[in-house]
Amino acid sequence: MKSEGKGRIADREQRVEWLRGQNLFSNVFMSVALREPAACQHVLRTLLDIPSLAVHAVRTRYHISNLRSKDSELDVLAEDASGKMYNIEIQRADTEDHARRVRYYGALIDSEFLAKGGRYQDLPNVYLLYVSETDFWKRGLTACPIQKSFPDRKAYEDGMQILYVNAAVDDGSERARLMRYFRTTDPEDQSQGALSARVRFLKIEEGGYREMEAVVEEIFQDGVRVGREEGREEGLAEGVKSERRETAFRLLARGAELDEIIYVAGASPEQAEQWIREWKAGQREKS
Repeated sequence: MKSEGKGRIADREQRVEWLRGQNLFSNVFMSVALREPAACQHVLRTLLDIPSLAVHAVRTRYHISNLRSKDSELDVLAEDASGKMYNIEIQRADTEDHARRVRYYGALIDSEFLAKGGRYQDLPNVYLLYVSETDFWKRGLTACPIQKSFPDRKAYEDGMQILYVNAAVDDGSERARLMRYFRTTDPEDQSQGALSARVRFLKIEEGGYREMEAVVEEIFQDGVRVGREEGREEGLAEGVKSERRETAFRLLARGAELDEIIYVAGASPEQAEQWIREWKAGQREKS
């Protein structure tokens, strides 16, 4: 069915262009952009104000399996040459229990990197960076580090540092400028060093298009495809619906929001909301 083939090619091209049009508060686009160590390093250096920080390795959409609870993914997990770990998480919703969500991310990293029978002192030092569009804590600060201390204000050191950063408050700092860039993600804006170069590559250059195309293919892999024979329109319709549902589930596992589900999976708001409910119910059953 040639018309079907043309339709699928057009759909893929549209999805690629949509993804290229996203900003760095899109979990999917951000994870692609920060795959490059130099781009990730720029973000970490700026947010933590550590100019000498050198990223040794980066993994995005880092999958952690757990036999007794739900599988999870970390948006960005990086490591420096000394073995310190850095987790960057993008959060767009204001309805989450943010403190417990951050606690959960820390627990995931600890459980992943402490070998069975290992010593607690072998746990790596971890920096958790929780980046949001809004100032949900209402502190009026671009960056809000969590201070851990005893009643006499002596520091309580457990090897985990937490930093909340938002794009709603502009205090004129380098962090605030980076957050403005996260919102605009303008490929012509070269103010953010390696990050700007990476964004320009992904949004404008041919090689970036191919990389984004591969991401779209990854998102849509293993979709259920049935009913393709001539004359089986009902079967085709059911196959497309099933494929879109599976696509929505993969997007949700990556942390996608409602608008991404609607656009990428080609669903109505009502259908997308139904799929979100089904996916969440499935996650509860696994936990």
